[in-house]
Amino acid sequence: MAKKTIANVDVAGKKVLIRVDFNVPLDENGNITDDRRIRMALPTIESVLERGGQVVLMSHLGRPKNEPDAKYSLKPAAVRLGELLPNAKVDFATDTVGADAEAKVAALTDGNVVVLENLRFQAGEKKGDAEFAAKLASFADVYVNDAFGTCHRTDASMVAVPEAMAGKPRVCGFLVEKEIKYLTDAISAPQRPFVAILGGAKVSDKIMVIKNLLGVCDKVLIGGAMAYTFSLAQGGKVGNSLVETDKVELANELLATGGDKLVLPIDTHCGDAFSSDCNKEIVAAGEISDGFEGLDIGPKTAEMYANLVKDAKTVVWNGPMGVCEMPPFDAGTKAVAEAIAASDSISSIGGGDSAAAIQKLGFADKVSHVSTGGGASLAMLEGQKFAAVELLDEA
Repeated sequence: MAKKTIANVDVAGKKVLIRVDFNVPLDENGNITDDRRIRMALPTIESVLERGGQVVLMSHLGRPKNEPDAKYSLKPAAVRLGELLPNAKVDFATDTVGADAEAKVAALTDGNVVVLENLRFQAGEKKGDAEFAAKLASFADVYVNDAFGTCHRTDASMVAVPEAMAGKPRVCGFLVEKEIKYLTDAISAPQRPFVAILGGAKVSDKIMVIKNLLGVCDKVLIGGAMAYTFSLAQGGKVGNSLVETDKVELANELLATGGDKLVLPIDTHCGDAFSSDCNKEIVAAGEISDGFEGLDIGPKTAEMYANLVKDAKTVVWNGPMGVCEMPPFDAGTKAVAEAIAASDSISSIGGGDSAAAIQKLGFADKVSHVSTGGGASLAMLEGQKFAAVELLDEA
């Protein structure tokens, strides 16, 4: 799936339209609480600016109702970008394809930036509207996809815009290049042993991922609440644990398919309420007491998983092992994160909670890659092909 990148394009004097993911969290006063997504786009943006190009940035933020909404404005992101690019002038267009955007893009000079207002203020974005896409496409000489978090979507900015720019360079940015490299290469040509760790609440959310990874992994380790659905399928006692009773048959199919590749917890850390100060007990898997619920993998499971990770050469992790935001039920997730950080494996961490855990524990620089796209990384682990990536120029 090798694609040309922005490094392969002569951008001097050209307008470069970059689809970034500036979907950053804002507080009630419109202040950015985490600018990681903006900072991760900097290498691509700076590459264009340093080589004399002109940058037009487009992104969505939040879920506005296809019309302008001040609380979802990209202006705070544009202001923050300006702070991160002290040598460039960063302008903000108060609309997406209207008069202000047209004027600011037309006035753009080499080495400078225009950030367009939120794409989702326009109904044409989610609809993949060709007329809306054509207006965006008219702004530039080069198209760059550097928004991995939305690569699995078919929004106008992801598909219709590059389609409208056929004949012009259409390439990926460095962030998308890295995501593709770590996720597709990990699956297509993994160094072995290849271990996948899947957590989260629902088997149904990860069913296609589990099926796909059982075909390519040496071990698939299960944590999070979905472990209790597997436990129920094996006839275990799950107490008040979160389970999908309608997915028990599906869990049985996966158990039969997976054999000894599919590894389930051997013990469970339980509580009699969803709180840090509840009454707690650690029991063997499938032996959760009435009135208690499983909230994390137990210490024996954490040790077993850590040992499997220690010997792995490729690790993919998506989803927490327990209620990772609530001590002491964050212990399993911490143990997995520490094991991955200490291993010499090629490691890719995807999903918001897993990525947040790695960041919070200070291990981000000790793993190979922390994905910026939870849904997109899951879809790629399922083996899906993305139209937004397929139509980019081949390397």
